[in-house]
Amino acid sequence: MAKIDWFGRARLASGLTLFAFVSMHLLNHALGLIGFDAMEAGRVAFLFVWRSLPGTVLLYLALFVHLSLVLSSIYRKRGWRQVAWPEFVQIGLGLSIPLLVAQHAVSNRGVNSMFGVEDTYAFVMLALWDQKPHLGFLQCVAILVAWTHGCMGVHFWLRLKPAYATWRRVLYPAAILLPTLAIVGFVDAGRQFDHLMADPIYRERLFAPLRGLDPSAPARIADLVDKVWVGFGVLLATLFLARLAREGFERRRGFVSLTYPEGRVVTVRTGTSVLEASRLAGISHASVCGGRGRCSTCRVRLGAGQEDLSAPDEEEVRVLKRVAAPLTVRLACQIRPTADLQVTPLLAAATAAARDGFLRKPYTQGSEREIAILFADLRAFTKFSEKKLPYDVVFVINQYFRAMGEAIEGAGGHVDKFIGDGVMALFGLEVDSGRGCRDALAAARGMALALTKLNETLANDLTEPLRIGIGIHAGTVIVGEMGHGRAVSVTAIGDAVNTASRLETMTKEFGVQLVVSKRVSKRAGVNLKSFARREIEIRGRVDSMPVFLIENALDLDVALGLADAGPVEAK
Repeated sequence: MAKIDWFGRARLASGLTLFAFVSMHLLNHALGLIGFDAMEAGRVAFLFVWRSLPGTVLLYLALFVHLSLVLSSIYRKRGWRQVAWPEFVQIGLGLSIPLLVAQHAVSNRGVNSMFGVEDTYAFVMLALWDQKPHLGFLQCVAILVAWTHGCMGVHFWLRLKPAYATWRRVLYPAAILLPTLAIVGFVDAGRQFDHLMADPIYRERLFAPLRGLDPSAPARIADLVDKVWVGFGVLLATLFLARLAREGFERRRGFVSLTYPEGRVVTVRTGTSVLEASRLAGISHASVCGGRGRCSTCRVRLGAGQEDLSAPDEEEVRVLKRVAAPLTVRLACQIRPTADLQVTPLLAAATAAARDGFLRKPYTQGSEREIAILFADLRAFTKFSEKKLPYDVVFVINQYFRAMGEAIEGAGGHVDKFIGDGVMALFGLEVDSGRGCRDALAAARGMALALTKLNETLANDLTEPLRIGIGIHAGTVIVGEMGHGRAVSVTAIGDAVNTASRLETMTKEFGVQLVVSKRVSKRAGVNLKSFARREIEIRGRVDSMPVFLIENALDLDVALGLADAGPVEAK
């Protein structure tokens, strides 16, 4: 049976409950833009939900559970340097909420439950707008703090969802609009209240229930607010004293050493997670979810000492399976070494994102597969660029890249990279090698056709038509995401890549547009015997390689069964 993260689920459920309470409260304030009566009607609906017995139990239980779990997570942190600044801000905002809302919450609920006074919006506006406007300003601050804290929590939860990129286009504007409407609604209601208070009859009706109020009521409410503030302060002081005591106890348990790339060694107390150790030592370490074991972006490859680690629990296994991680990879936030260990973080902290927690394509993690590789290069483009302004050169080359990229992708290929005025493309990443080879040949024909049309379009900008050389070869290579920082892309390395590049350069020697290895035609099941064949020598290969020389890639239409694809211009 899989282990369930009850801690995380309880924190999420309680947080969403409190977020729903705050959202409804803000919506109620926003009704002030319609009118004072609309606010009062909204209040009735609000109280029907949250002052019913089930609503009251749910609200207080959520408050208790969420606060307890947050304080528990603070207690368990090994140091504040490991906390990313967004999470640090969220924690700070969350701890300030009880102090900011204590006065308002105790006054409203206390007057109602202790003294039987109906805390209508008229009563609230009398206290916060008329008599103590500084408290009204404090509540506006509390609204922004509580709402920001809640929105950050929802963001941290949803950012690990693949569909969040679409949802946030709606959620972000709503996150800004709702508190804005609430504050404006509160101010507008205050102005309406000033108008109502000018009526002596309304004033008499408002103050009548308050005349019978126990004279000690204000003092008792104030005393209760003070107790809340003092109690919360004592709770925080106890928490940090408990942290100091735990640190003293852990020092007695000994230390372990973690070895990072380039030989850097970090010594930490036993029981510290690898992610915590990285943060404590100031080592950049990715962790989108903040070390909660959800995103997998903190994953590390284990080296010497991994045999002393305890086995991963079911929750960690589930997350690792999501990215098809091998057995030597673990989540840095979940492993707490008891002996020396060698680790290598796998993702760069600067570029790690939630999407890295999901396996986008099987081949991105690194795999050996047979694919077709296409290289293409513009002929005499350097000579062309020497006679043109930089603006004209950039304009033409971008038109060329767009045309070639669309032809490659239209044939099912993947544009690996643009190199100077050249292109490298891969075919067969998601299909079998035979289909990949056939797609590569179709792409070559499509590129030739696109170049013909591009020459027609740019006739006024070119002194002579653009010419291209293409080489295609197939073979077994290593495919995966490679690079550093923002320059990471899916690419391939291997002898077949070098051979395809060599075939492209041979188009100059043979004076043709396309050179295709026999291996490609055989895998594609395409008969190219109508084209010239040569046996060529490839550096590093013992045997010669048979290739086909194709003067114009448009001539592939018959071999590919595209003779009826439509008229094309002559070569």
